[in-house]
Amino acid sequence: MEQIKQSTLDFLSDIKVHNEREWFIRNRNRYDDAKANYEAFVQSVINAVAGFDPILRGLEVKSCTYRINRDIRFSNDKTIYKSHLGAFIVRGGKKNGDRYAGYYFHVEPGGNSMLAGGAYIPPMPWLTAIRENIAENGEEFVRIINNKELTDYFGELEGEKLKSAPKGYKRDHPYIEYLKMKSYLVTKIFSDKEITAPDCFEKIIEGCRIMKPLNDFLNDYQ
Repeated sequence: MEQIKQSTLDFLSDIKVHNEREWFIRNRNRYDDAKANYEAFVQSVINAVAGFDPILRGLEVKSCTYRINRDIRFSNDKTIYKSHLGAFIVRGGKKNGDRYAGYYFHVEPGGNSMLAGGAYIPPMPWLTAIRENIAENGEEFVRIINNKELTDYFGELEGEKLKSAPKGYKRDHPYIEYLKMKSYLVTKIFSDKEITAPDCFEKIIEGCRIMKPLNDFLNDYQ
C-alpha cells in the first residue's frame, strides 16, 4: 500500500526556503524521489476510486498532476517553484477541470495538505447548469450536502457567493443561498502526521467515496 513519505514533505519544506534554480539542480534527485512517491500514491488513489467511479478507469497519473514550476509570466510573485504537489483526478485528466467536478489531492508541509472536491469557479455555462439543477432538484442537493458522512468528514459546503440573487431567480427562492454560490466545494485539511500515516491512503479513498454524490450532482448537466 502506498504511503506519503516524510522525505517528500522534507523536500517541499526545503524548497520553500531555498526557492532557487541552483538549489533545485543540486537537489534534483530529492525532487525526483518526492515526485515518484507522490505520483505512485496518486495512481493508487485513481485505481481505487475507479472501483466506484468507473469514468476514471484507465486514467493515468501523468494526466492529473501539476508541474512544480510556477507560471510567473503574469504574476508579481516571481517565486520559481511551488512548495506543494497537486493532482486533480477528474475524467479526462486535469485539462477538464473547468468542465467536471473531481477529486483534488494536495500535499504541502505545515499542515496544509488537503483532499478537496466539487466545482471551483465553474465557467458560466456549467454554473448555469448547476443552478438549474439545484432549482429543480434542491431537495436532493440539500440531502447530499447535509449527509452526515459528508459533514463529519468535510464539514459544510464552501464557496464564494453573489451578494444578490443571480439573474432569473427570485430573492425568495427556497434554495437561493445555494443558487448564489459561485463555487461548490468540500475540503478536508490534513496535518503532516496524518498525511504521512500508514492509514492515510484509506482515509483519502474514504473521502473520495463520500464526496462522489456531490460530484455526480454537479456533473449532471450533459
